[in-house]
Amino acid sequence: MRARLLPLLIVLMAGVLLALGFPLALSLAEARQQKVIVDRLDDTARIAAEAQFVTEIPASEAERHSTLQNELARYDTVYGIRAGVFYRDGRAMAAAPRSWAVPAVGEGRQAFQEALAGRRSRDPSQVWPWQRGRLVVASPVVRNGDVIAVVVTDSPTGQLRSRIVRGWLLIAAGETAAMLLAVGAAIRLTGWVLLPVRTLDAATHGIATGRMKSRVAPGGGPPELRRLARSFNEMADNVEDVLEQQRAFVADASHQLRNPLAALLLRIELLAFELPEDNAEIASVRTEGKRLAEVLDDLLDLALAEHTDAELRLTDVAELSLERVAAWRPLAEGRGVRLTQDGAAAVTAWVDPVALSSALDAVIDNALKFTPEGEQVTVTVSAHGATSRIAVADGGPGLSQDELGRIGDRFWRSNRHQNVKGSGLGLSISRSLLTAGGGSLSYEQNEPHGLRVTVTVPRTSPGS
Repeated sequence: MRARLLPLLIVLMAGVLLALGFPLALSLAEARQQKVIVDRLDDTARIAAEAQFVTEIPASEAERHSTLQNELARYDTVYGIRAGVFYRDGRAMAAAPRSWAVPAVGEGRQAFQEALAGRRSRDPSQVWPWQRGRLVVASPVVRNGDVIAVVVTDSPTGQLRSRIVRGWLLIAAGETAAMLLAVGAAIRLTGWVLLPVRTLDAATHGIATGRMKSRVAPGGGPPELRRLARSFNEMADNVEDVLEQQRAFVADASHQLRNPLAALLLRIELLAFELPEDNAEIASVRTEGKRLAEVLDDLLDLALAEHTDAELRLTDVAELSLERVAAWRPLAEGRGVRLTQDGAAAVTAWVDPVALSSALDAVIDNALKFTPEGEQVTVTVSAHGATSRIAVADGGPGLSQDELGRIGDRFWRSNRHQNVKGSGLGLSISRSLLTAGGGSLSYEQNEPHGLRVTVTVPRTSPGS
């Protein structure tokens, strides 16, 4: 959720900064150019004040004309700006450089014509850093109310463009710093908002995987999410109470039914003395009674497995698996099945040894039941990153894809295996025992035939 919310906030903040930055950059460029134009207007006004006393007869005004020409020459030398005073017909009164004349076309000519009308020229078009233009400004020279000449300045725009670029770089740096601050604030904000969501997700996952004690710890975040966390804890408490009542009922019912069932089996044995020894009905009743007793024992084991907390400790699961294989090998040999173990010689994991032993017994027993004579059951121990795995692969008929989705359900058995001894609770008990310690059971088809059951347990301690 954070990966979706954070980019959205960043895009919105970037849009706001760009919406502010572009007008600011345009305004800065206009301000820089306007400052240059004002400077040029001041210069043209000063030159016009000097030029209004110079007549068309340089001989009579030689000193003033010489002063004006020298002023324009120094102006060109110092600032690199071409300047000139031109009569109405375009002839130069004084110009620097001396060969410079009024432009015949373009903005320079337009500025000259506007100054002849008795007003200063309009502001030139905006100069951008990627343009190599020049800035032309013109002002009229007025004597006795008449325009007798025009002062024209033609400025290079290199320095102006450089100042605009520097201003834009400062704006870009400011925008970047603001964006970094905004991203940092967005990360903190999303972290604060989503903290209860993450803890709620972790608690939900814990309950979904069987850790019914998982709860959302009190923390920060918006009031609505804190209220949601409290509601979740109340719901989890109620669900746990209901499950505890259900487990207690199953355990109590299983325990209470054992005594009447034992009495019933005893009476059946007494009745058997009154009947012939080869009576088929009494044998069938005995078989069903024993099967019912096994189901009650398995129900009690299941209730205890779901209620008991796992006692985790660092265990060599390879050694433990080897012990269980050795314990089941005599039975396998009696059925003509080869039971072997391969894989790593030493693999550690954080497990409840008793629970893992019971789960392995159930899985190996199940594999031996369905493996025909002459086939093999292989137990493979391996380490995979943060987990250790014990895979039990048999050579039996296996299960279909639909049946793989149902294996492990309580009391479920394949229609093809209804005549095989068992209650259908062994794998359910194993799953409950493993889930309490953070482990799991998975099922897949074995090649070329059979079923592969994988026991997965964590290699890291619960505290880490």
